[in-house]
Amino acid sequence: MEPSVSYHEVLIKHLKDPREACAYLNAALEEGDRRHFLIALRNVAEAQGGLLALAGGLALVFLLYAAHRALPAAAMLVLVGLGTWVYTSPNAYPWRYVAPGLVAGLFFIVLPMAYTLGIGFTNYSSAHLLDFDRATEVLRQRTIGTGETFSFRLFGNPATPRLVLERDDGVRFTSAPITLGAPQRIALQPDPEEDLGEPLPLKEVVGRRDAIAQIVATLPDSTELRMTSLRNFAEVRPEYRVDSDSTMTSMADGAVLTADHADGWWRRPDGTPVEPGFRSVIGWDNYHATFTDARFREPFVRVFVWTVVFAALNTLFTFGIGVVLAVALNWGQLRYRNFYRIMLFLPYAVPAFISIPVFRGLFNENLGEINLVLRDLFDISPGWFSDATLARSMVLIVNTWLGYPYMMILSMGLIQAIPSELYESSAVAGVGPLTNFFRITLPLIARPIMPLLIASFAFNFNNLTLIALLTNGAPDYLDTKVPVGATDLLVSYTYRIAFQDSGQNYALACAISSIVFLIVATLAIVNLRLFHVGREKP
Repeated sequence: MEPSVSYHEVLIKHLKDPREACAYLNAALEEGDRRHFLIALRNVAEAQGGLLALAGGLALVFLLYAAHRALPAAAMLVLVGLGTWVYTSPNAYPWRYVAPGLVAGLFFIVLPMAYTLGIGFTNYSSAHLLDFDRATEVLRQRTIGTGETFSFRLFGNPATPRLVLERDDGVRFTSAPITLGAPQRIALQPDPEEDLGEPLPLKEVVGRRDAIAQIVATLPDSTELRMTSLRNFAEVRPEYRVDSDSTMTSMADGAVLTADHADGWWRRPDGTPVEPGFRSVIGWDNYHATFTDARFREPFVRVFVWTVVFAALNTLFTFGIGVVLAVALNWGQLRYRNFYRIMLFLPYAVPAFISIPVFRGLFNENLGEINLVLRDLFDISPGWFSDATLARSMVLIVNTWLGYPYMMILSMGLIQAIPSELYESSAVAGVGPLTNFFRITLPLIARPIMPLLIASFAFNFNNLTLIALLTNGAPDYLDTKVPVGATDLLVSYTYRIAFQDSGQNYALACAISSIVFLIVATLAIVNLRLFHVGREKP
């Protein structure tokens, strides 16, 4: 059978039935049609790949639902359904090319940002890690000792040991051989001082700790004993009782605990919080504290001002040095230009996590090569990590060194796109190189490079790698109650609040991260509008 051209077009665009593709594949093989054979083979591969992707997506939905994650499972099911429609419906053919990018943006940009915003409205911190139900369960499982304490040891076969408890007065109680594992109640009898051999070493007890903790040992007088440590059993009872009116009662003193959902604590009648706290929604409190609480407002303002200055100066320095070097390397009479280009590009080729620690060593105040040279030549030894101004200067120097090759490469490409006739005309008019630079080169590259300068500004606004590897924010301010230093950017300040502060206030860090996101987005939009980037001149 000779397939028609119209059938070929339908096959290329719309064929999704593997059986139909296989039939066409056989026909193409019989007639030696290599082109249509490859077309059919591609469609078979697409169909089979789609089936595998669909099966994998449905398996993930099942696993999420089995893990009691109904909402993520429903979202994944919707995503799988949309993907199936996009890659099977002829009407959705154009979406096949943009769908992967949309999915990547959803998972790696939208969802993390939404999660960050959500955490910013809670009290999530090291003191409020658990949800309400889990924190309540932790309190309910606490026990208190109410009687004598017995030391315990295990004797006999490690697989079926005998439990021996001994009071302080030397009276011993022994169990029959037991099988450790499931929760069980065992009866203890007075020990007639029989020889049980050597007790099992502590290592064996540690290895069976979880199993021993499930044992309830009963004395002849019906007293129930439970494991309280690696050495002891004791009569215990729950420390708290959950009441029907959603309160808890302390079995030790009868105090009634109430849940304070506004702050995320179970509180005693006098207001004392009982750990652990629980997560709760506190609204705009974190954002309000950032701007009104002096503990956070003062360091936030300092860090914000330095962050803007750092990002602006670094963008200016890297562009200035990069464009000057690009102009020099585009000079036709310069010999060995390729060699110079390679050497000047090397700082960008070396990974930052290698270059920055090298600079940290070079700027070391005692043993660094930079201070050794300055000490020998000028008898000075700057405190690069102890003086705020010098530390900030060092940060700018290092980041400029790391960033100028990028601007140099961009500027070289843009300069080469400028018509040479403009420079020839200026040479005829007797114009010098500075005039060429400010009247021809800079104006012509300013518009196309502006979006990249804005992107560089935004990147340096969030340059955590540089600060973390070079100064870690040092030198620290001594008049603040949160960990913050003179070289901290907003992103490193946020990181230190979340992971280095004693309270590990994740929610406050998320709130500040959201503010940083809004600031960067606003600055980018304003700059784009100000320079009319992306719009053609009328």
